[in-house]
Amino acid sequence: MKPLDLGDLSQLLGYSIRRAQLWIFKEFSRQLAAFEISPAQFSVLCVIDANPGVNQLAVAQLLSIERAGLGRLVDHLEGRGLVRRTASAINRRYYVLYLTEAGTALLGRLRPAAAESDKALAAKIGPRAYKELQRALSVFVGDA
Repeated sequence: MKPLDLGDLSQLLGYSIRRAQLWIFKEFSRQLAAFEISPAQFSVLCVIDANPGVNQLAVAQLLSIERAGLGRLVDHLEGRGLVRRTASAINRRYYVLYLTEAGTALLGRLRPAAAESDKALAAKIGPRAYKELQRALSVFVGDA
């Protein structure tokens, strides 16, 4: 059986970026699997670590996660004892988030796994292309 042809998709940069994202996500998920953490949970832990006491809504906006979805993520992380959620002293309608000691310790163990995932990408495309891709895509970071 002959392999299917992608047609016009093979010429579209957006399609190639999506395929790359799928490969990267799979590799990153594999690196995090031993810790029972998803890439989305890792992202939330990183943002809370960098912004202790951050408003839960601000995290959702920054990471482009729907409020309900972030609520479920935080519920899970809180249930594992990795995140502490408290009502904001400024506005009681909002929750603010902090990493627990266990969350900080786990994040310290997750960072080398994240670095390994990036190393795998650099090995796949080469170190020069990796740096160029990182530079080219940097314009989208923070573009929510």
